Amino acid sequence: MQHTHEDSDRSLTDYSREIHARGHGPEKRRRWYQAKALAFLVRLALGIVFVYASVDKILNPAAFAQAVYNYQILPDLLINLTAIVLPWMELFLGLCLILGLWLPGATFLSTLLLITFFGALLFNTARGLNIDCGCFSTTDGTLSDISMGWYVLRDGGFLLLALYLFFYVLFRKNNCLKFRTP
Repeated sequence: MQHTHEDSDRSLTDYSREIHARGHGPEKRRRWYQAKALAFLVRLALGIVFVYASVDKILNPAAFAQAVYNYQILPDLLINLTAIVLPWMELFLGLCLILGLWLPGATFLSTLLLITFFGALLFNTARGLNIDCGCFSTTDGTLSDISMGWYVLRDGGFLLLALYLFFYVLFRKNNCLKFRTP
């Protein structure tokens, strides 16, 4: 708001009332900062999840290729390529989310990946395949205590967080991309 000579007769209280009437009062500002803090925490959590998920896959590409094969979704031609590219993509997206770099693209791609992972889990659950998802570890083993139901719940939670961040980053009026205060 620019101040002109005519504004000099107005009191600070008048300005406060005007700001409050426009919806920029302390309550709105508090909600704005809370939403921004929540988005930051979600971004940080998802970034850590992606980085953590990528490490074992990068170190053991053959074991991860076997995990991808176990899903029985991709043609054989794409399994090795997926096992090599996907972990590096997860690492890159995780770092982008943690550091706040290229947020629209990183948020979109990480949400797309989580939709794909969640869909693959649901698809295999519907087919009755009870395989180790290979999400965080490439060790070949049976599920024992952990069931596909747990994987679906966990990945569903990650997907909900990603969707929140997606809508916050790409569609919120005063989002973190514009770097403006309320």
